[in-house]
Amino acid sequence: MKETFLVKHAVGGRSFIDTGKHPLPYTWQQDGDQWIFTVQIEKNETAELLKWKDELNVFIFQEFENEPTRKLWFYVLQGPVRYEEESKQLVIVAQSKIEYIPDLFSTQL
Repeated sequence: MKETFLVKHAVGGRSFIDTGKHPLPYTWQQDGDQWIFTVQIEKNETAELLKWKDELNVFIFQEFENEPTRKLWFYVLQGPVRYEEESKQLVIVAQSKIEYIPDLFSTQL
């Protein structure tokens, strides 16, 4: 499985992080009713993102060899978004998740 991690301002807005274009080490895990994303990134690369920290969407695209792509959409409602200087990590906490497979949506009426 290939996985791409994106952080965007709003749904159709500016992309701040896109590991499909610029690979970065990241992890994500569920913790109760929220999801925690940790990204290894230099502080100077987070300045614009942190300005919009209350309006972020996080996406995980999971591409499988013999299955349709699965998209997971996370929204940062009031979760903390912070940069930890000591570990050089951006931490994003999201509270909302929608999972979908775009191939299952039809445009036929």
